[in-house]
Amino acid sequence: MNEFLFRDSLKKRDITLTDGQVGQFATYFDMLVNWNKKMNLTAITEKNEVYLKHFYDSITPSSYIDIHAIQNICDVGAGAGFPSIPLKICFPHLQVTIVDSLKKRIHFLEQLVSELQLKDVHLVHARAEQFGQMEQYRESFDLVTARAVANLAVLCEYCIPLCKLHGSFLALKGANVNEEVKRAQKAINVLGGKLETTFSFTLPVEASERSIVHIKKVKQTRKKYPRKPGTPAKFPIV
Repeated sequence: MNEFLFRDSLKKRDITLTDGQVGQFATYFDMLVNWNKKMNLTAITEKNEVYLKHFYDSITPSSYIDIHAIQNICDVGAGAGFPSIPLKICFPHLQVTIVDSLKKRIHFLEQLVSELQLKDVHLVHARAEQFGQMEQYRESFDLVTARAVANLAVLCEYCIPLCKLHGSFLALKGANVNEEVKRAQKAINVLGGKLETTFSFTLPVEASERSIVHIKKVKQTRKKYPRKPGTPAKFPIV
């Protein structure tokens, strides 16, 4: 997917990019590839693949939920900024908080946010479990996202505590997610969530399968969650 097809494909999803936004994505690609030479940000560096598998894929949630109705979003374990930075470029009104456990990735994101001149982007270096226990962030976000971070049952413990009541958690996943969703059902219930639906679709060009699991926050999360760092991954709620 080159830049022209990227722009055209988004237009078909009712997202019309300005020349300035197209330029931001071009800068994003250049910085991603250059920084990737000195630190591990992504295994995908070929331009057409970055535009399809990182940029376009990150924006797909906007086809399934009303992004315009969302004010603040938290991206857990964003790595090189996916999906929150592409969403922020397309929807500048979003207030974005990104949490990542690796300081080097946060440093890259600091430089990226500065270069792209993005406003209302807050970067936090912390473990997800610690972040979810911080009063200023806990149960304060309209939308929480995670992409390619962990198994869904583990992700739920990282992310549902951050959703405000009636807010949403979106887990961006690959194909064949049904078993993972089934295994995460106890965690969803225990943490105060409710499985809304799972959206399945294919990316353009190569038709690879993707899934987005939508979980709604229907009751407050008990204070004990998330548990201590490392515990959710070792002993998921299943």
